[in-house]
Amino acid sequence: MSPHSASSQPEGLDRQEAQWRLPRRPRSAGHARALLREQLTEWKIDGDVVDAAALLLSELVTNSVQHARVPAGREIGVRIARYDGCLRVEVADADSTRPQPRPAAVEDERGRGLELVAALAQRWGCCPRRYGIGKATWAELALPR
Repeated sequence: MSPHSASSQPEGLDRQEAQWRLPRRPRSAGHARALLREQLTEWKIDGDVVDAAALLLSELVTNSVQHARVPAGREIGVRIARYDGCLRVEVADADSTRPQPRPAAVEDERGRGLELVAALAQRWGCCPRRYGIGKATWAELALPR
């Protein structure tokens, strides 16, 4: 799958972004991580921020695959953006229900994804999808100077 990349540099801002559409299936989390790592290498971003961004993106994709209630065949939109010293990872789906962290018991094997996102991200949230129905769930990390 080839990425749709766009770079724009408004006055005074160093802004880059890339986006992809992935099928709504469990293997897409791994594919999204690989695309992210490739793009961050191109942007010359490395180190711990790459590992944290890959984990955040994986959790957001997995959350969308497991919980979004959408018609068969709908894809997930993945977007990463670099701007103002920040890296943003974003996953969009056609379900407008906002994700909610839920308590997980010690013995639960699942249910901690959004807690992990909240712990790793500088900021995270959910907003209406930019183009179309549904939502985009995002997380941001500070980039090293």
